[in-house]
Amino acid sequence: MNIPATSRRNLLKFGAAAVPALALGGLLPGVARAATAPNGARLRMPAEDGRHVRTFMAWPALTSVWAESLSGVRNDIAEVAYQISRYEPVVMLARSGQAAGARYACGTGAYYSITVLEIANDDLWIRDFGPTFLTAPGAIAGLDTNFNGWGKTGTTYYQPFANDAAAAATLLDHYGIERVQAPFVGEGGSLEVDGEGTALVTVSSLVNANRNPGKSQAQVEQDLKSSLGVDKVIWVPGLAGQDITDCHIDCLARFIAPGKVMLDKPGPGVSAQWAAVYDETKRILQRATDLQGRPLAITELPGPDRTRIRGRGKDFLSSYTNYYTANGAVFVPQFGDAYADGVAYSILQAAYPTRDIVQINIDNIASGGGGIHCATQSQPVVPAAL
Repeated sequence: MNIPATSRRNLLKFGAAAVPALALGGLLPGVARAATAPNGARLRMPAEDGRHVRTFMAWPALTSVWAESLSGVRNDIAEVAYQISRYEPVVMLARSGQAAGARYACGTGAYYSITVLEIANDDLWIRDFGPTFLTAPGAIAGLDTNFNGWGKTGTTYYQPFANDAAAAATLLDHYGIERVQAPFVGEGGSLEVDGEGTALVTVSSLVNANRNPGKSQAQVEQDLKSSLGVDKVIWVPGLAGQDITDCHIDCLARFIAPGKVMLDKPGPGVSAQWAAVYDETKRILQRATDLQGRPLAITELPGPDRTRIRGRGKDFLSSYTNYYTANGAVFVPQFGDAYADGVAYSILQAAYPTRDIVQINIDNIASGGGGIHCATQSQPVVPAAL
């Protein structure tokens, strides 16, 4: 087994417990081991609404995936990058042969701060294939969740993902940030945390033979606790096989703050099976408590009427809940149902009163089954050392 050249540095920074996971390289995920900072503090996935150093995005690369929609998708990505760059720096991953086009489309240098970084990728869903960042006082690491294309090899949802699978490690190496390999297979969009020790996830996207064959829910839960630095996991069933992600939590329920959850409520025109997912999720969240024993206060975020929106198609993601919180702003889709768009704006402004609510037309992105949150990944500010 070849241990990376940086493993002595990894050992010094995270402690001996991190070595088995880091030494796995391209092998299957191993035994859950909690990584720690140099002072012994436990690394933890922070809540997204904390301060960010930057936002990472990815330039969609493949005509084979997007066909004639690729130009429109790239336009949407450039617009999202511009809007975010008004509040914090954006780093856009792009293939070397596409980097110049990405720089031109994003207007790098003209706006606040958009940088194109030449790292090979396949698609735009960096939330899922990029690193999930962990922090402790004075320390940061990136959790590589072993992206496997959402486990869709051999299905109609399959698309190339080899470059995406390697991107987290390459990105972390570029910034000199330690990489911790997760002992499970998953995606960033399947992980929602309150920053105080509670995680919210779907069974369908993690306890699934297409990601973690042979693992029980209890085993996956232990992997999540050790990897994310959480001590309580709230599970909701989700729905397998009906979208490419098997029902990621970030389109269904989000932490607004500790003890407060935003719940996606399907709008008119949504299928009965997705309405049932909402009903069951609401029942579970109404009974749930977080790590501190607090009942969860639920705010519902109604979706648009699918007969009144611009976008169409089975895979079109008409979820406002797939929003992204950055420094000073919340970025949320605008779908063209004027009433629902207005309600979503009002609800989000009440939930995040100190932030601007920025609505963006992302119809081309949404046609691929994702949203603004799926297309972004935040690098958090490192907490002050104790």
